[in-house]
Amino acid sequence: MYLGKKISRIREIRGIKQDYLASALNMSQQAISKIEQSEEVEDSVLEKIANILGVSAEAIKHFNEESILSIISNTFTSNDSSTINAINIHPTFNPIDKVVELYERLLASEREKVDLLKKITGEN
Repeated sequence: MYLGKKISRIREIRGIKQDYLASALNMSQQAISKIEQSEEVEDSVLEKIANILGVSAEAIKHFNEESILSIISNTFTSNDSSTINAINIHPTFNPIDKVVELYERLLASEREKVDLLKKITGEN
């Protein structure tokens, strides 16, 4: 798998849009798209992207979606409860941050709805 494709998949898994990544890197969305289609990425750019995605550059280089899906599948389909207990899962993100992020997105969506309704009804 191309390095750019790995960046794309990790970005998608993390719920980060190309526009956000582009803004954080002071690049255009088209530049990010081109990076995500590239076989190789400069180490300096990879480090910056990894930092924004909240992973290491090595994690991006060694990302293997099939392995991750296999681990998840084996963990949750096993009838042997000792398998589940033996796996120690540590999220790479703060769950509270994700809740706050979701709340902010929902709030922004509701504000957009209110603004749209105000425009429709002619209110200010």
